[in-house]
Amino acid sequence: MHKKLWEASEVIKNTSNLFKYEKFLFNKFNYKPSKNFTKLLDWSINNPKEFWSSIWDFCRVKGNKTYKFKISKNLIKNKYLVNSKLNFAENLLSMNSNSKAITFISESGYKKVRTWKELNINTFKIIDFFKKIEIQENDRVVAYLPNYIETVECFLATSSLGAIWSSCSPDFGVNGVIERFLQIKPKLLIISDRYFYNGKAINLLDRLPLILKKIKSIKNVIIINYPGKNYLKYKKIKNVKTYNWNDIKNSNSPKHIFKKFDFDHELAILYSSGTTGKPKCICHRSGGVLLQHLKEHQLHCEIKQGDNIFYFTTCGWMMWNWLVSSLASKASIVLFEGFPMYKRKDLLIKIADEEKITLFGVSAKYIDSLRKINFSAKKYKLKNLKTICSTGSPLSDDCFKYIYNKIKKNVHLSSISGGTDIVSCFVLGNIFAPVVTGQIQNNGLGMDVDVFDEKGKSLKNKKGELVCKNSFPSMPKKFWNDKNNIKYKGAYFKKYKKIWHHGDYAERKKNGGYIIYGRSDATLNPGGVRLGTSEIYSVVENFKEIKESIVIGQKWDNDIRIILFIVLNDKFIFDNKLIDRIKKKIRKDASPRHVPSKIIKVRDIPRTKNGKIVELAVKNIIEGNKIKNIQALANPEILNEYKNLNELKY
Repeated sequence: MHKKLWEASEVIKNTSNLFKYEKFLFNKFNYKPSKNFTKLLDWSINNPKEFWSSIWDFCRVKGNKTYKFKISKNLIKNKYLVNSKLNFAENLLSMNSNSKAITFISESGYKKVRTWKELNINTFKIIDFFKKIEIQENDRVVAYLPNYIETVECFLATSSLGAIWSSCSPDFGVNGVIERFLQIKPKLLIISDRYFYNGKAINLLDRLPLILKKIKSIKNVIIINYPGKNYLKYKKIKNVKTYNWNDIKNSNSPKHIFKKFDFDHELAILYSSGTTGKPKCICHRSGGVLLQHLKEHQLHCEIKQGDNIFYFTTCGWMMWNWLVSSLASKASIVLFEGFPMYKRKDLLIKIADEEKITLFGVSAKYIDSLRKINFSAKKYKLKNLKTICSTGSPLSDDCFKYIYNKIKKNVHLSSISGGTDIVSCFVLGNIFAPVVTGQIQNNGLGMDVDVFDEKGKSLKNKKGELVCKNSFPSMPKKFWNDKNNIKYKGAYFKKYKKIWHHGDYAERKKNGGYIIYGRSDATLNPGGVRLGTSEIYSVVENFKEIKESIVIGQKWDNDIRIILFIVLNDKFIFDNKLIDRIKKKIRKDASPRHVPSKIIKVRDIPRTKNGKIVELAVKNIIEGNKIKNIQALANPEILNEYKNLNELKY
């Protein structure tokens, strides 16, 4: 049984954005407010034109709106608010006051604040400079930058001109950067001289010559110094114009008149992080992303003017885009750069308290790491904290309980799940419904999300494939260099005709909640029975001896057997007693079918740059298959440990 952990008071519900939106619908469409999310969700799905048009109006999008839609059974061809015009950057530069817009905090404690007025001025300076170096509409501008304020400003300047933004975080190695940026032929590269992680300085300029050698389309380079540090020395590079950030920030800032672009105009290119081939270049549309983010921020996460939003992310993850878009709701954002537990386990919690964070976003892995050390936030007041968001991987029942027991009792815990593919969420929270253990509260407004079996039949209280049965504005516009949308269709519409198949293994509960069990390509099939890996992880993560684990299915004797790899915490011994205890616990808390055939100790777990463990990479390695996109991994060298293991030969 899933236990209710929290429910908003009537005062909170009555003053919520969600209730204000219901009253807005009453005035516009005679929709009767009820504080019943299921009713509102059904209306939003059944009335897509009215719903998405109302988001524009309710959230006060700046632009010229039409009421024209093209809705058909072919989801790829659907168009929203056709011929509507807007400028994405203009909507994010939503204020021009002396109040703070962005705060930067490094792992060492260095802090820098940018006011709304300064944010506008600096963005206009960059726009002017971009014009001087002839950055034009549809040109690609790429960034190899940490999570700086300057990164946000460059993104705003790029989108203001109708150019297309793309970024990689510094933890991407040089080959990973080349593999991504080379596909889109950028005209301008913006790079930091270095970055810091866990106290160690890493020089990025050493990587610049090879990047420029391989990506011939780059004609201009802007170099930014790490905040609070002097520039590292660098040499001029032949055939490429190199600029110092000081050249830009010390220039004048002429006023900029924002040109309005089509609703579907290209905003940014994000990359898939899979390990089965070259990263897909997913091109997102400005209007669709803006509407989707405004909806999620204001109606699902209750972000209001003056709120302080924090999400632990890098510029290589879609949550960075999601965080930055909070500016459109007149909220301020807090950027953290570095190791989240540098010199102290509670560094991010400390920042949340000191910066009066209202929405605190982290990964499920981070929450679990705090739970494992039994960290308590009692010494922190966290008075302003209204919402905790968790994403990146499934949040276990124990982690749900831990938040309310050890972090804050009166808080809306909103587990969310979506992906780079839609730069937003399929399932997330709402303020009307209670929070229960282990469940994401609901699907997003306007999103007809369901769970299918292999034959395309809808399931409840059973595990299956997460799908979306309708289109939505933040569907990718296209994949870059994908003639006739062949790769696009293959990625999302191959399994179920005319239905978006997301690739997550999930369960839809009768109360409308969801449980995400991980990627469906990582599901286990011993004896032909489909099992999710999360049931095993939720058991294993409670062993104090185990730091991390990864589960895969190995082809064996015309069947599949389950293999569990574990990384031990220091000072613990790997022996048969521990193996037996793990197996007994999995048998008891999951099922006999979930018990691994083999439990093997390893030094580390392979993961993507965003911290996600990659079961498929391990599975491919032990079955002798080549990993095509090795650059997607943060620690590819560890895969060698999984090759030709004697334990897997019998």
